[in-house]
Amino acid sequence: MASGTAVHRRWADIPFEPITPAVSRKYVTGDRVTIAQFELKKDGIIPRHSHENEQLTMVMSGALRFTFADREVVVGPGDIIQMPAWLEHGVDVLEDSVVIDVFSPVRQDWLDKTDSYFTR
Repeated sequence: MASGTAVHRRWADIPFEPITPAVSRKYVTGDRVTIAQFELKKDGIIPRHSHENEQLTMVMSGALRFTFADREVVVGPGDIIQMPAWLEHGVDVLEDSVVIDVFSPVRQDWLDKTDSYFTR
């Protein structure tokens, strides 16, 4: 995106990208941030991983269990979980869920298609 230029996009026009049978996402990346929407199927798993990005996750519907080295946190509709960069975490999908994630800096691994942790 050119510096100083506003870009208008329609979220409905961005296609979902299937990652696994239980995980699909769509996202937009700016200069310094990525916003994503995930659709997650019950009993799906996002394996433990970490990344250089700070992450804010807001659950729009459904329920997820985040697993960290020291605890587990169950989040539901309207809940937000904030994770610093490099914090190892995994997710168990307890119910069909829709979540919004915001990452900073941008998810370069998604752009480069090197985010293989989803299929470990």
